Amino acid sequence: MIDLVIGEVASLTEVERVKLLMERYPELMEELHETREHVRELPALEDVDKGVVMRFAPNPSGPLHLGHARAAILNDAYVRRYGGRYILRIEDTDPKRVDPGAYEMVREDLEWLGIHIDEIVYQSDRLDIYYEKCHELIEMGGAYVCTCDPEYFRMLKLSRKPCPCRGKSPVENLVLWEGMLAGEFSEGSVTVRVKTELENPDPAMRDFPAFRIVESPPHPHVDAKVFPLMNFSVAVDDHLLGITHVIRGKDHIANTERQRYIFDYFGWRPPHYRHYGRMSIEGVVLSTSQMRRGIADGLFSGWDDISLGTIRAIARRGIEASAVREAILDIGIGETDISFSWENLYAKNREIVDPKANRYFFVPNPVRSRIEGAGRRIATPLLHPANPERGTRILHFDGGVLLPEEEIGAGGFFRLKDLFNVNISRENGTLVVRYAGDSLADARKAKAPVIQWLPAGEERPCLLHTPEGERRGSCETMVESELGRMVQFERIGFARIDRITEKGIEAYFAHR
Repeated sequence: MIDLVIGEVASLTEVERVKLLMERYPELMEELHETREHVRELPALEDVDKGVVMRFAPNPSGPLHLGHARAAILNDAYVRRYGGRYILRIEDTDPKRVDPGAYEMVREDLEWLGIHIDEIVYQSDRLDIYYEKCHELIEMGGAYVCTCDPEYFRMLKLSRKPCPCRGKSPVENLVLWEGMLAGEFSEGSVTVRVKTELENPDPAMRDFPAFRIVESPPHPHVDAKVFPLMNFSVAVDDHLLGITHVIRGKDHIANTERQRYIFDYFGWRPPHYRHYGRMSIEGVVLSTSQMRRGIADGLFSGWDDISLGTIRAIARRGIEASAVREAILDIGIGETDISFSWENLYAKNREIVDPKANRYFFVPNPVRSRIEGAGRRIATPLLHPANPERGTRILHFDGGVLLPEEEIGAGGFFRLKDLFNVNISRENGTLVVRYAGDSLADARKAKAPVIQWLPAGEERPCLLHTPEGERRGSCETMVESELGRMVQFERIGFARIDRITEKGIEAYFAHR
């Protein structure tokens, strides 16, 4: 009896086991849920009595990936917690890094993630504001126009010496600034620099650049050649848009220090900053330039190729947005560098999709055979073992079957799931399959491997895309009714049914 109970529990999925515990021990599950929620609590922010104004500020160089999702979700969580406004600021003042198609892709990705945006701001629409603030900064002596050769300036900066342009008067610098706007200078010949301490121990802080000329490629949305660099436009916008808190990676710590110079010059109060540790993500491509090259070369099928770490690729595999959100919130905003846990993401997603995903057989690399000694049967496995009311599938066994070549190997005693037991052998190079009784108890006692099968003539070719490569096989015909939905291929894993063509079914593997 104990063996039967253990066997029954072992056959349940993780979600089915949790459901069983909830039914029998609800007080324990409530305690575990409270503990889990407590662990996921993000640290409190300061000065939140009037709510917060947060921003997510991507560069439109391509679609969002998991790294972007971290910033977007953490900021969104604080807006939901304290109330306030969430601004999407598209930082598109570097024409060399603008992909026109990315404007729409970024908005679509945020919508998929469930991020509520109150206002969208495009920095390319605000050039006149940046020009005005640059004029003011030059006028007050906080910036100057440098016409030095870039390598010569770099040499002076590293030796803590001022360049010849640094001593010019504000009036002289304003003349040069107006010349920049009038098109009197070419790309690379002039730079506006914020005046800082030449003795600063960090060379990157010494007279850092604020504006430059970009002639090629042309910007897709504005007819301009003078563009601010990130630290200038970010500081100006954070002030003018009323940003109260900035949550971003610690790779921006140096940028935070640069932006403080601009806040100090104008006498503005800076936002509160939180810098979280780096998050490495193994197993997928995240570099936008590498992705673009790979797509152009045919290495990747598109931005949603599952070898990539884009939000689109994650969605195509059937990962739910709420699972991504929970996995990111579990990581939090700690300063320690961490590795993104795919297993944690998969566990979150499994909890969500397991109750919804119908079960089906998938036979990889199938071999056809006939079973000796077995009469006709109709197998009626449940669509979902935890929800019998959902109904059954109907598989007509008439002697011919498809079996997974990799699992049967040289042969042995096996259980065909939801059918009967068989003995498999190879005789004179021929696969021989013989009926070996119906008893499930005998199969368990013999610890017989349980394998998938399909009735010959009642199958559809199925191509399963995985991050490791393609897996070809056959699946039940009823899978055609699951287009766009998640299913569980029993003993294989969860997969999203992506396409149905004349050649068969295409699915994308998510996880086990």
